[in-house]
Amino acid sequence: MSAPSDDLNRRAAAWLAEDPDPETRAELAALIKAAETDPAPLAERFAGTLTFGTAGLRGELGAGPTRMNRAVVIRAAAGLAAYLRDTGQAGAGPVVIGYDARHNSARFARDTAEVMAGAGLTALLLPRPLPTPVLAFAVRHLGAVAGVEVTASHNPPRDNGYKVYLGDGSQIVEPADREIAARIAAIGALDSVPRTEGGGTVLDEAVVEAYLDRAAGVLAPGSARSATTVHTALHGVGAAPLAAAFARAGFPAPVAVAEQAEPDPDFPTVAFPNPEEPGAMDLALATARRHSPDLVLANDPDADRLAAAVPDEAAEGGWRMLRGDETGALLAAHLVRRGLPKGGVLATSIVSSSLLSRIAEAAGAGYAETLTGFKWISRAEGLAFGYEEALGYCVDPDGVRDKDGITAALLLTELASELKEEGRTLLDLLDELAVRHGVHATSQLSVRVEDLSVIADAMERLRSAPPERLGGLPVVRTEDLGAGAGGLPPTDGLRYTLDGARVVVRPSGTEPKLKCYLEAVVPVGGPEGLPEARAAAARTLAAVETDLAEAAGL
Repeated sequence: MSAPSDDLNRRAAAWLAEDPDPETRAELAALIKAAETDPAPLAERFAGTLTFGTAGLRGELGAGPTRMNRAVVIRAAAGLAAYLRDTGQAGAGPVVIGYDARHNSARFARDTAEVMAGAGLTALLLPRPLPTPVLAFAVRHLGAVAGVEVTASHNPPRDNGYKVYLGDGSQIVEPADREIAARIAAIGALDSVPRTEGGGTVLDEAVVEAYLDRAAGVLAPGSARSATTVHTALHGVGAAPLAAAFARAGFPAPVAVAEQAEPDPDFPTVAFPNPEEPGAMDLALATARRHSPDLVLANDPDADRLAAAVPDEAAEGGWRMLRGDETGALLAAHLVRRGLPKGGVLATSIVSSSLLSRIAEAAGAGYAETLTGFKWISRAEGLAFGYEEALGYCVDPDGVRDKDGITAALLLTELASELKEEGRTLLDLLDELAVRHGVHATSQLSVRVEDLSVIADAMERLRSAPPERLGGLPVVRTEDLGAGAGGLPPTDGLRYTLDGARVVVRPSGTEPKLKCYLEAVVPVGGPEGLPEARAAAARTLAAVETDLAEAAGL
């Protein structure tokens, strides 16, 4: 094995000298020692920096500039403070900082507060580990100029992240992300960053109470509140806030999945703390089979997303998970029936079902389609409701201009309660929507990789040899989203329009995954035609997925 280069040794020694954390200092010292015989692991830690982008920061915990650690967080906070100062916002309001229960989240939040205070800004810390929507709410509620949430959402236990909001309560987008990143890169030695030890004010529970009051307010006065639920927090921070919100709203208390109710940064009962991943819902569904509720609800660890399952005798085990597109359509239909505000717009992303556009058209409501992610959906003008297929729903954009798994759970349970009193179910409503607007069946081909070059190779293969047919259907239009198709900002992705189907392919912005989003649309003549229409849509999706995987070399 070769010895490390002098340059690598110098950079590692300089990082070690200024690392404020004893744990990562010890880790880096061990890597430096091991590099005498095998420099590769040390070189990987210094092969660039953890990139600050529209998702802020997210990565594996550990020592060095390519990992999430206190040195990286202090630099990020200093860059954000410099951006706020340089854009004239430093004195216009506080910076609110929230955090979840992952490893080091509280420490990263405290470091951020100390940097903000050292830069002369007012730093306010949420009182304890809380859902990301509470932070998004607090930014608007407290008139803040910015907000920071320390979370890696549904990523594996070894990860953490740093999500930034500006004063409108929305996540950052271009050009703010690039401007903040440039200021982070300009930070010199870490000891040059002013920090006020113990700086920042820890808020009391009043901000949480205000959020819960606002959450309960998404329900219609006097609406039905009878549906029973099972809830899992997947070892995250959602259990107590959701239970409090349901109590405030007057619903029966959710039955908690006891094994997953308490925050645990190791997520011991799931391979990935994401309700979309295989096995993540097993304990919740087992609890449902014991208690027979009307609805199963699941939040991801920072509780900004919501998954739901409903009783279904035809499904294995008697329960069926709703797709994000199905829950989005149900919530939209519910809000339309209640009455949207004048000029209200229903918005979703390019990878979500086109059913929302049909619902909006039938209601005479506005409709907007954005790039993937709530940083874009939340900016739709006149937004009344927004959702994305990845289990994110914004049902109260004036309160929380981001996805919120707590308020979405309240609204879905209200809908289930109203249908229950009418002798109907959520599945019945989905049938009615399909008969009215056609079957809109969706699925996803998601490939997790260890080597990111696999994703780049697949995208290059599709660009250089675009498929002419998928699933036996001709591709009538191919769009490279990197060129800003349809008036949207450029993004790395491809969209194929077929006769009766649609495909979008894009690399995930937060995980090492290539995601392919499929939709098949089949008209329905009446209720009696639903089974065959759904079967036809399923055949189309399966055939398209097979051909797409081959075309991409997956």
